[in-house]
Amino acid sequence: MEDYLAKLNPEQREAVETLDGPLLVLAGAGTGKTRVLTTRFAHLLLTRRAFPGQVLAVTFTNKAAREMRERVAALLGQPVEGLWLGTFHALAARMLRGHAELVGRKPGFTILDTDDQLRLLKQVMEAQNIDTKRFPAPVLMGMIQRWKDRGLLPERVTPAEDAEFAGGRARALYALYQQRLAAVNAVDFGDLLLLATELLRTNPDVLARYHRQFRYILVDEYQDTNLVQYLWLRLLAQGHRNICCVGDDDQSIYSWRGAEIENILRFERDFEGAKVVRLERNYRSTAPILAAASGLIAHNEGRLGKTLRSGLGDAAGEKISVVALWDSDEEARMVGGRIEALRAAGHALAEIAILVRAGFQTRAFEERLITLGIPYRIIGGLRFYERAEIRDAIAYARMVVQPADDLAFERIVNTPKRGVGEGALRTITQRARADDVPLAEAASRLVVEGGLRGKVRDALRELLVGFATWRTMLPQEGHVVTMQTVLDASGYTAMWQADTSPEAPGRLENLKEFVRALADFDTLPAFLDHVSLVMENEENAEGDRVNLMTLHAAKGLEFDTVFLPGWEDGIFPSQRTMDESGTKGLEEERRLAYVGLTRARRRAIVSHAANRRIYANWQVSMPSRFLDELPEEHIRLEGQQDRRAPTPNFPMFAARPRLPAAWEASPRPKREDSIPVGTRVFHEKFGYGTVTAAEDDRLDIEFEKAGSKRVLDRFVARA
Repeated sequence: MEDYLAKLNPEQREAVETLDGPLLVLAGAGTGKTRVLTTRFAHLLLTRRAFPGQVLAVTFTNKAAREMRERVAALLGQPVEGLWLGTFHALAARMLRGHAELVGRKPGFTILDTDDQLRLLKQVMEAQNIDTKRFPAPVLMGMIQRWKDRGLLPERVTPAEDAEFAGGRARALYALYQQRLAAVNAVDFGDLLLLATELLRTNPDVLARYHRQFRYILVDEYQDTNLVQYLWLRLLAQGHRNICCVGDDDQSIYSWRGAEIENILRFERDFEGAKVVRLERNYRSTAPILAAASGLIAHNEGRLGKTLRSGLGDAAGEKISVVALWDSDEEARMVGGRIEALRAAGHALAEIAILVRAGFQTRAFEERLITLGIPYRIIGGLRFYERAEIRDAIAYARMVVQPADDLAFERIVNTPKRGVGEGALRTITQRARADDVPLAEAASRLVVEGGLRGKVRDALRELLVGFATWRTMLPQEGHVVTMQTVLDASGYTAMWQADTSPEAPGRLENLKEFVRALADFDTLPAFLDHVSLVMENEENAEGDRVNLMTLHAAKGLEFDTVFLPGWEDGIFPSQRTMDESGTKGLEEERRLAYVGLTRARRRAIVSHAANRRIYANWQVSMPSRFLDELPEEHIRLEGQQDRRAPTPNFPMFAARPRLPAAWEASPRPKREDSIPVGTRVFHEKFGYGTVTAAEDDRLDIEFEKAGSKRVLDRFVARA
């Protein structure tokens, strides 16, 4: 029975055997978090401290719950029945089923999916005469879900939070939506934790029952909990106070979906007398990778603090490569070339990952890997040209090139919404068959003859006139400018700008990348031919393949070799995140960088490019501020670094001068004078500001209108 404890290191064993009272296990990346959780669970059962039904074990994913169940069963040597083990939502639903009447439901209540939620909310809005085109239901649904994540019922939403939608009517619509849910005996996903928390808060006898039942509480990934999950756990833990939360404040990267890093940071204040055990022995990565990652994350102030060290017993290992490149095209060639060399040396492709900050960055690497014939898979998403917004954009392009493309017409005729429903499309289709003409021509005839009326006729006329105009533009303005105009003038870009879902900013970035991709081709037909060939190249995603994904999707995964491209200010750290969240956002971006580095077991290659194309123009890029925070003794510089001496051993990746095209701005010469801190300056784009920090040729400037920015000194003048 003691054998399972002998396999643990001293810190892990302490976390397993500290059973009484509140415990926070700070588990760094690769330190055996899952082993500690499952062993602690089994230890509680084997020592008879609790029966299976007396332990509440909470995870974030069904996969994690399944893995914990299997590991506990393996340690015990038999399947375990009666466990309260599952995700937050699954356990809350189980709790609600047993007390449905107390929250205004019957035990057989339905849990609505997203489509049903929106349909119900739209009915509520229409009954209140809300213009759902001006005030879209998805926007209101996003607000309601954020309120539910914070544990707010309609009566607890303040008027100040209610001012931005439909003239301050969001709170009232939220209340009506909740009433409608109750009337049809349903809940939405956000209700599960919200109503479970209300159940415990307003029914002391029910709370007392669960206090008696749950002698021990185990929580995985505590750093990712939102406010309502935190409140639910706090209520349940008031009984025996034997709550063990396992997490890593340095890997809290989900604030955009409601996670509150403060939950883990204040654990010791929330639970008086709490013990903290730090797991710092990493069994995944080499010493240089861990030292570099620890040096980077140490720049965050909002953290509890720990330092990873290698538990592999070998201090050797490759330093992190930091590769400076001339432009983003060369970056893709570098990554592709190194993957080819690794494969030739016998490296498994499945043990190689390319981790990007934003989804739009995958396109360049996908194109390069296809060119080289290297198979790849996208983890946690679709290939670039398979994403819905890109397929829509391609359909618009096909209609510009080929008016008779019926499939493209069907895809975009009502995207964005133009009131062209199934009935109108059926009328157009019948006319097309009768006259033996394409759908667009049939629509045009119906518009002229009055076969379609009202808003549908006006919207179709505007769209068809638009396509005629854009086809005229194509030879005059070129395909890049034309397609940008198409996306803007059609209302497609505005549709995503009005969308408040977490995915919308990424979709807009993908559309920008789509326009960037056009610049690589001489004509629009050539681009469409290329896309067809790329799409045809799709194969079964099984087998030995390179992994492409965002840094967010990479959490919890590990690979022998990891490429981390695009480490430039504005891309990583993300300018949008910093603009929206300031210092707090910057610290989360740094945690994301830490997550990326600690995915690598043996080899990490970070890269940045001096130039990136924005639409059809090349713009100078600043190396990420995170590069300066990597300890110099643990990194190897390659290529022409703009601040440090170039490394001569890697001439194939050195920056190469290039003749600029006519539309490219010539580089500005370096300044001969220095600009000290406190100087008032002027920037052509950002306006007036004051220098707050200066390092070599980089200036941190607080602009009057644009906020804090880091720029090269050659781009500003003394005011």
